[in-house]
Amino acid sequence: MDIRHLRYFIAVAEEEHFTRAAERLHMAQPPLSQAIRQLESELGVQLLRRSTRHVALTAAGQAYLERARGILEELSSASDHARQVAAGTVGHLVLGCVGSATYSLLPQLSRGLAIELPGVDFAFRGEMLVPDQVTALRNGDIDLALLRPPIADLGLTVVQLRQDRLVVALPASHPLAATDRVRVKQLAGSDLIIHSAHRRSMMYDVTLGILREAGIEPHIRHEVGETSTLVTLVAGGLGVAIVPEPVSALQLEGVIYRPLVRPARTVSLAVAHRADRHEPHLVRALAVIRELT
Repeated sequence: MDIRHLRYFIAVAEEEHFTRAAERLHMAQPPLSQAIRQLESELGVQLLRRSTRHVALTAAGQAYLERARGILEELSSASDHARQVAAGTVGHLVLGCVGSATYSLLPQLSRGLAIELPGVDFAFRGEMLVPDQVTALRNGDIDLALLRPPIADLGLTVVQLRQDRLVVALPASHPLAATDRVRVKQLAGSDLIIHSAHRRSMMYDVTLGILREAGIEPHIRHEVGETSTLVTLVAGGLGVAIVPEPVSALQLEGVIYRPLVRPARTVSLAVAHRADRHEPHLVRALAVIRELT
């Protein structure tokens, strides 16, 4: 069946006249009449009662008119949706965030993505460690990840966003809380709260590397899986923690953040996705993320 025949039939049914319908369709009347006869022949039913003055719908024609209108509306909707998909303005994406980005960047990012891409349905997973993010990207459980390199997986595309300096989270009662900044060597003898080693946290290796370079043997009191738990334990006076500066957005009573100096250190923040993913809405989301960070 030719879709044009549906449009022709609807025009004739609405105009109740072949000549007026032909004028509306910007075509000659004979091919219009022929197309309607062909449509009736294909269906095996009479759709129209014809007279010299006007055209009337049969019962079958009235039923067919309603369905034909619905078909054309669906076709129009499908075309619009296809154009939106091609433009990257609709879709669904899950964004996984490393702990420090969860509290500092995710509120701003979720608002910005909603404004810039209102037709894309975003879901967010916070407090993810980098190894968990890599696994989730591979499995398709998340589509994008805000994480901290290095990433060794060659199946992922990793785009650097910025550098975040490291700070020390201190209990308010700690002697170093009264200083403006903390030197690495001043952490000697302090109990340490750190992200878990068995979950292969990037910050575990960074923290231990910084202390050992300064000749300090770390005294780990607690290993945790979530940044919020880490800061809560610091607030409880159970130890100190070295964290990316964005963690300071997580303000809890009893916690003081101080810059870590001599030497000053930074860690990268990046956005990653599977290298075989190039959907337009994902590409547009990447551009928004880069702009907002």
